[in-house]
Amino acid sequence: MLGFLIAAAAGFLTPQIEGPVAGPIVKTLEGYFVVTPAEKRLVAFMVALLGAAIVAAAFDSGSVFGIIIGAILGYFGSRIFNVLKKVIEGRRDTN
Repeated sequence: MLGFLIAAAAGFLTPQIEGPVAGPIVKTLEGYFVVTPAEKRLVAFMVALLGAAIVAAAFDSGSVFGIIIGAILGYFGSRIFNVLKKVIEGRRDTN
């Protein structure tokens, strides 16, 4: 369960590490090939997931499946929350 939570936090923090962490990596890669803005976000997500995997392995917690699901839910968490919020508010408006 701890691995899931670590990965969820890493997924959630992906936009915040895009500039300071993924930026230098992307600049290095751009010396060899073109990197699109979407790929910059992907690089940030990979770095966050790698960090989550290292921390989860250090604590010997979580399975690979739990870490992947946690990272996905963390990455899309705010969007999922907003959709659920709209669904709940929509139901209140119809009653």
